Amino acid sequence: MLFKPGTPLYSYEIVREADNQVMYVNYLGSSLVPSIAGDPQTMSRAIDLLIESPNISRIVFVQQRNYSYSPEDIFMLQEIANLYVHLTKQEKLLSPHKLSIMNTRYLSQRYGDVSYLLNLLKRDPVACYVELSRLIEEERLNLENTTEELKLDQVTYLRVLENFLSLLEKTSLIKEAQRYLPDYIFGKRDIYYNFFRSDIIPNFTFTRLAASLPENAEIVSQYVIGEGPGKSVVTIMKRADDAKFIYHLMPPEYSLDEDKQELLNLARNVLIEHQPKAEEFTDSKKTRQVFFNISRDLLRDLAETKKVKLGYDEMNKLADILVRHTIGFGLIEILLLDKNLQDIVINSPISANPIFVRHGEFEECITNIIPSKEDGDSWAAKFRMVSGRPLDEANPILDTDLSLGHIRARIAVIQEPLSPSGIAYALRRHREDPWTLPLFIDNKMINSFAAGLLSFLIDGARTMLIAGTRSSGKTSLLGSLLLEIMPKYRIIVVEDTLELPVEAIRSLKYDILRMKVRGSLVKESTEVGADEGIRTSLRLGDSSLIIGEVRSLEAKALYEAMRVGALANVVAGTIHGASPYGVFDRVVNDLGVPATSFKATDCIIVANPVRRAGSSKTHKRVIQLTEVRKHWLKDPEDEGGFVDLLKYNVDGDKLEPSEELINGDSQVIKAIASGVKGWAGDWDAVYDNI
Repeated sequence: MLFKPGTPLYSYEIVREADNQVMYVNYLGSSLVPSIAGDPQTMSRAIDLLIESPNISRIVFVQQRNYSYSPEDIFMLQEIANLYVHLTKQEKLLSPHKLSIMNTRYLSQRYGDVSYLLNLLKRDPVACYVELSRLIEEERLNLENTTEELKLDQVTYLRVLENFLSLLEKTSLIKEAQRYLPDYIFGKRDIYYNFFRSDIIPNFTFTRLAASLPENAEIVSQYVIGEGPGKSVVTIMKRADDAKFIYHLMPPEYSLDEDKQELLNLARNVLIEHQPKAEEFTDSKKTRQVFFNISRDLLRDLAETKKVKLGYDEMNKLADILVRHTIGFGLIEILLLDKNLQDIVINSPISANPIFVRHGEFEECITNIIPSKEDGDSWAAKFRMVSGRPLDEANPILDTDLSLGHIRARIAVIQEPLSPSGIAYALRRHREDPWTLPLFIDNKMINSFAAGLLSFLIDGARTMLIAGTRSSGKTSLLGSLLLEIMPKYRIIVVEDTLELPVEAIRSLKYDILRMKVRGSLVKESTEVGADEGIRTSLRLGDSSLIIGEVRSLEAKALYEAMRVGALANVVAGTIHGASPYGVFDRVVNDLGVPATSFKATDCIIVANPVRRAGSSKTHKRVIQLTEVRKHWLKDPEDEGGFVDLLKYNVDGDKLEPSEELINGDSQVIKAIASGVKGWAGDWDAVYDNI
């Protein structure tokens, strides 16, 4: 907690967060709920604080909940604060010679009027504007009835008021308020709710969340994620002038009453005294269960002390929230519950940017969640401990994975000096149940004929690479092909980041071994390199070899494995490339594999996103399956080394067999058929089997 017991009421601290100066104001013990829109004292106090500290970007009022006002809100108040300083310090509006050049009997009344307006400016700027306009009209009428000798005095005073009004009209707040003035009632503060809306943050978390639905946005979809009392509501909205959809999340912790929030805050302060050791994170599932039990017991004791009634479900709900915001990953865990999300992106500086997500149906979305610097630092420390990999200035990149029960995600973290404005995250959510070829058929990524051909090639123990751009479904397709390998064969999986559904496949009684190797971007580590891991797999018995992704020097080791494993077991992996020749170019020219060694590849499957005309939405599709022939010397593209077996038809949105496949002109398939009794020389039988 920022403010300890006994801290003076309304005292403040200024904290630098990324590029922002954030002022935290102590409202603990105040009888008022801090609201700039609803309370004139809070508005006046905020303007006084901005006069005292003009470089503030955000103000957070700390009470049982934290009320955070955005830089846009503070900018409007800052203009009022600057105007107040200008009028009192530079214009010296209250000086006698400004109010009356002849020191008339009206001086006292004018002083009272202007003092009232200046005081009103800080408490209620719109009321000040309305009252000032009324006073000017009144003084103009007085001018008509003023004697000649006092007219100059009256004109001077009128010009002072008009200058005041002119400066006030130039502020953003008054400009924005103009459209609401016809319905404005003097003294009522409803008008301010159009401009000042705080992000309400529970005291036990640092993450800001815009709880209210944005204005001028149409609700497109709404659904619930999670189960039981801890479920959250997701609302998808669209603004007419915004290309992105709005992903509005309302988690359970942001809708608790104050008694339960106080319990969570007290319990969190007790739990954070515990300093977790690295070994506690080796089995995260067990650690979470231990902390859950401790949290539940602690909350039960605190509830009895505070005389707060909690049911069994409520107790478990609060314990879940407490675990999530202590040893867990906060609202990231809630987002990962959404099966529709594919990617979660947190840009730096973290405290100045909302989280962005990629939705399966609505694609790129902006969320209502803004994490804090404390969140980012806490997550980074946990990922370091979970992965056992470094993340510091010497090693500014961390690739790891996150497992929360049945939910898995790939994590990429970068920090200074690679990311000059601080830590940034990218999370790729994996499907809870593994992809299978029938599921891909349902989603039109492939058709049944393509699935049959892929299964046939796997049965034939061919070597293959799955190529494609980023987020094209390469790893998911590779995972589905694992299920086409006969369970009697052993499978060895080599990955630097754990993405393939090994645990799910193991539960189906497969003989499968996972090897985790050093990431290609990690310079120094105790982990074994990918090339060594692949070579080691050749010594672990007769097995199918699956490579998570071919990125760097392991390419040579992979082709060594392909040559050794040819006609014995499947060797498969993924690689970035948009076409068969793109794969050849990358493997040979970028990764240094000899061109003749590339012939060890039997098939290349290319998956890429496709887009329909007039639509920005993309669909993942396998766009070609190409066999690599062996009788070429330097360039397979020019020498007929690439022969398409399947080609994507854009108009029909499906894969179609090529003439070569229909006519039986496939060396790879013939090679498989030659080893099967009854198929050799009988193309129709082979085609029927596919």
